Amino acid sequence: MIFEHFPILIPISLLLGAMVSAPVGIWKRKLTYPIALLASSVALFFSAIGLVYVLNTGTHHYYLGNWIPPIGIEYVVDSLSAFVVLIVNGIGFFVMIYSHKSLEREMPGKEVPFHTVALLFLAGLSGMVVTGDLFNLYVFLEISSLSAYALVSVGQKRAPVAAFRYLMLGTIGASFYLLGIGFLYLDTGSLNMLDNAKIIPLLSEKGLVLVSLTLIIVGIGLKMAMFPLHLWLPDAYTYAPSVGSAYLAPIATKVSAYVMIRILFAVFNPEFVSKYYNFTDVIAWLSAVGILWGSIMAIAQNDYKRMLAYSSISQIGYIGLGIGLANPLGFIGAVLHILNHALMKATLFLVNGNIFYRFGTTSIPMFDEKLRKKLPYTTAAFTIAALSMIGIPPTAGFFSKWYLVLASVDKNNWIFVIVIGLSSLLNLIYFFRIIEKLYITKKSDITTNEDVRMNEVPISMLVPTLWFSILVIVLGIFNAYIVDYILKLAIPSGMI
Repeated sequence: MIFEHFPILIPISLLLGAMVSAPVGIWKRKLTYPIALLASSVALFFSAIGLVYVLNTGTHHYYLGNWIPPIGIEYVVDSLSAFVVLIVNGIGFFVMIYSHKSLEREMPGKEVPFHTVALLFLAGLSGMVVTGDLFNLYVFLEISSLSAYALVSVGQKRAPVAAFRYLMLGTIGASFYLLGIGFLYLDTGSLNMLDNAKIIPLLSEKGLVLVSLTLIIVGIGLKMAMFPLHLWLPDAYTYAPSVGSAYLAPIATKVSAYVMIRILFAVFNPEFVSKYYNFTDVIAWLSAVGILWGSIMAIAQNDYKRMLAYSSISQIGYIGLGIGLANPLGFIGAVLHILNHALMKATLFLVNGNIFYRFGTTSIPMFDEKLRKKLPYTTAAFTIAALSMIGIPPTAGFFSKWYLVLASVDKNNWIFVIVIGLSSLLNLIYFFRIIEKLYITKKSDITTNEDVRMNEVPISMLVPTLWFSILVIVLGIFNAYIVDYILKLAIPSGMI
């Protein structure tokens, strides 16, 4: 059956779409968008098929060219990887729908290269999730990274500088990862993840393995923008075009977080990473600092988009905290926050694009009741996502934070509980100042003769924005089903 080939069909459909869209777009530019949308929809379809397939039949092993590992490359899709690749291509598809009108306004004439690069970006992220080979993961990491640099570079005047900084730090991160797997290969003789998981416990000398793990954590931590390795993120998210930020912020760092989870708990194991040098404790404490630092910096911003950029550092900290706690509740909280933050940030960055489309700026002082009346549905979507970021039930953001609180209590670490609570208060500060401007402005502050009629963005931009905001509520209400039927099945063995 063709459905059994879904692990390879997901990245192949996106790579093929990129290969076709570029030459066809040069010939007839208007055809680029339909081709990109078709490729993205096919990837989303096979991602959904993959999750259903894995939940019904268990982990799916796919050997490229029928070469059995460690000689050949293996793709492994279990409930965790199927869940994450569905998030990647679900977000990617709806941002692709959104992108058409936004690109026409912000970057006229650049639609062909942008859609091609966006498909390569999604292909790289999808490949990182489904591969079971450490070097093949590096190949896909480079595909996604090079595409991400390009998505940033075509933005505002300061975008090339931001992209160059992203390129330099991203290259350092990728180099650390490559060195790490090189050292691991010297010790184990294999690049297959499952092979390494079997070989590492049998090694009598762990020194080279520890060096390898350290390099990999630093490299992936930099790609993940884990504090204090986040320096590339604020400018990259701020100066990228609206659609570029909408691709990057929801899913790029989340896939790196997935890789961190996979390597720490599947290639190595929870006991190993907790026993030697307390790797998980270091990740947890750095993430806790990042949660507060990102929130404080977000408060200090006067530009909505830059505020979201610093907020992302804080939210990535939640995921890192769940990884560092290294218990089942922390794992559930981290993976659930990958989904929740992807939806919340997708909504908030699409809101940014909507406002920029109509007004050409996203300065926070210009947020007022006039903006709400002109863009009522956009501001409603913003409010829902903002409440979820704060952690107000029944929105999705509450439940991932709740699992992280439970995980911290289970570890008897009350400092992390305080950090989570304090960060929610800080989130309230920087989001409520905007909500207050939008909804609690006195009528007398509006000039009576000013036109404040509704003037929403085109439907192709509005529908994805509203769709993500609705999912923030729906997935919050039904989060128990996600936890019970997907995430509990993905808890790594040996995690207690």
